[in-house]
Amino acid sequence: MYAAIEAGGTKFVCAVSDHDFTIKDRKHIPTTTPQETLGAVFTFFDQYDIEAIGIGSFGPIDANPESAHYGYITTTPKLAWTNFDFLGAIRAHYPNTKTAFTTDVNVAAFGEFKLGAAQGKKNVAYYTVGTGIGMGYIHNGQIYMGRENPEAGHFLVRRHPDDHFVGACPYHQDCLEGMAAGPALEQRWGKKGKDIDPNSQAWEIEAYYLAQACMNTTLYLSPDIIVFGGGVSKQAQLFPLIRSQFAKILGDYVDVPPISDYIVPVGLGDDAGITGALLLAAEQ
Repeated sequence: MYAAIEAGGTKFVCAVSDHDFTIKDRKHIPTTTPQETLGAVFTFFDQYDIEAIGIGSFGPIDANPESAHYGYITTTPKLAWTNFDFLGAIRAHYPNTKTAFTTDVNVAAFGEFKLGAAQGKKNVAYYTVGTGIGMGYIHNGQIYMGRENPEAGHFLVRRHPDDHFVGACPYHQDCLEGMAAGPALEQRWGKKGKDIDPNSQAWEIEAYYLAQACMNTTLYLSPDIIVFGGGVSKQAQLFPLIRSQFAKILGDYVDVPPISDYIVPVGLGDDAGITGALLLAAEQ
């Protein structure tokens, strides 16, 4: 069987599938300490004959195979996991099992590329908008990695004229994540996104920032499609607003595909990440 780990800051999602990527079992495990969380992960996977494991992890991580710290979670604010050799712990427990290791947004991007909303595309930008904002990019069919993974969630953005919120990012305050992730919505409006009226100005302001992410991504990566996942993006009213704001700020400067096919919601829903991790396991 193939195994997958989607390691988030709140919980780990673990799953096993057959060769057709039909998930046969899955388990949600709270993200506490490495010893406790991975102990539960191993108990789950030890029930099965595992051929390969695909891992998508919260970060920042070192996903450069040439690095001495490849497979580490590095400067995460989750202190118990800071500078933790995540991949090393997996390989120590499963020394004869092949592994793939990348970011949580990269596995979600890969899942959407292979089996989701971006099937048939070569260049795919995937944004998750939830507790944080991250981007994974598929370039000519391959997961893109530079010296480190791109951190597009921390792009600087132009402030909405009606928005006086200082920003929620502890590093930059009013970057994209600081203005548009779930905690920014909650701190600005006093309630979680799911509890905000769909007709509230909150969504017009949210769309303003996400449209800027689309514009920046369009201008420097020229993708075939931009896919949004994560809890905040489940608000269906966002997409017409993002597309409208994007068209306005882009100003026809470059050509893009038909906008309703260009800026789209995730096709695999909450399974984008776990599906992508299974697909990476199969590639091993």
